[in-house]
Amino acid sequence: MSKHALLVVAHPRPDSLTAQLAERARARLAADGYSVDVLDLHAEEFDPRMSPSDEPDWADLNKEYSAEVRAHMRRVEAADTIVVVFPLWWFGLPAILKGWIDRVWNNGFAYGQRAPRLRGKRMLWLALAAYGEEPFVERGWKELVGRLLRVGISEYCGIEDAQVHFTYDSLGAGADALKEADVALDALGA
Repeated sequence: MSKHALLVVAHPRPDSLTAQLAERARARLAADGYSVDVLDLHAEEFDPRMSPSDEPDWADLNKEYSAEVRAHMRRVEAADTIVVVFPLWWFGLPAILKGWIDRVWNNGFAYGQRAPRLRGKRMLWLALAAYGEEPFVERGWKELVGRLLRVGISEYCGIEDAQVHFTYDSLGAGADALKEADVALDALGA
């Protein structure tokens, strides 16, 4: 049985630590037998702005979304495992990633049906936080952000096997960040 992963990357610089962690994730997934679809939102020039053609229509679960969004939906649907690698900015998702979730994980696709299309998938949110672990945890950000990603997005869309892993002190982590990514990927089974 073949395994397929969608690896979503949300950082504007291809030489960033985020990009390095994404490459580490790609290599680990491939070594574990996954075919890997790398979706670099910046490199693919994804437009995160919501337009009327992609705004959810609560009265129409069969709404025909834009061609761009339907192409992204197919990529999400094709994956058994979704890994999202991103920097935590202002304690949330970067705008391009938030816009991708808003436009692609849409009503009638990711939620709003009796049997969500994303049910049964596995998901890893791999977030880079500039804070050290202790102040991040003490201030409640780990619980708040982790719950938003795991419950507010993943579980809401039917993905019950969702993990959130933070790489702390990302501005000074260097090679240690790659070890942290390995811990998260080990838990995923990659």
